[in-house]
Amino acid sequence: MRRALLLLPTLLAAALLAGCGSSQASPQTPTFPSKPPSRFQGTVVPSTPAPPIALHDASGRKLTLASRRGGWTLVTFLYTHCPDVCPLIAANLNQALRLVDAPKRNVAVYAVSVDPKGDTPAAVRAYVAQKHLVPRFHYLIGSRAQLQPVWARYHVAAVANGADLVDHVAYTVLVDPHGKERLIYDAQLKAAEVVHDLRVLTPAS
Repeated sequence: MRRALLLLPTLLAAALLAGCGSSQASPQTPTFPSKPPSRFQGTVVPSTPAPPIALHDASGRKLTLASRRGGWTLVTFLYTHCPDVCPLIAANLNQALRLVDAPKRNVAVYAVSVDPKGDTPAAVRAYVAQKHLVPRFHYLIGSRAQLQPVWARYHVAAVANGADLVDHVAYTVLVDPHGKERLIYDAQLKAAEVVHDLRVLTPAS
């Protein structure tokens, strides 16, 4: 991870979450709250309603978090020109969807853009194709006016840093079928961790 922005999100009370960005600063290691013994790989958070999301994908289809009631949703924040952390997050979440049998367990990813200028429909379509993102991986875009309220609700700072770079807070939150936050993962999440937790939460029938 190269440059980082550190933020104190109220949803975690004391968690510092690191983001990604330019190559001009020395690396920083993200810190995360120490976890008490748990059956989960992610960090358990208070079961509070997840903030609303209502944005469009690259095809112009409107997607809302409310429409995901009854399913599990991994909400994260990315941008297509990111040189370091975002591609790893996208790859791990995409792999998790493949491994966990996402259709059976009704799991999806909502990746919210932090770069309204660079994340054009064409750029996102190319990114989806290049990364072989599965259909349940939804990349959500919009204007700054549309995205800014979502960033604010999720305590995500996004600061343009040059022509193609954005420094931003990077984390993923798992939202349950009732629309409540359950687990959170830092920028170093692994597919196996997400798969483990989803299998615990959605045991095979």
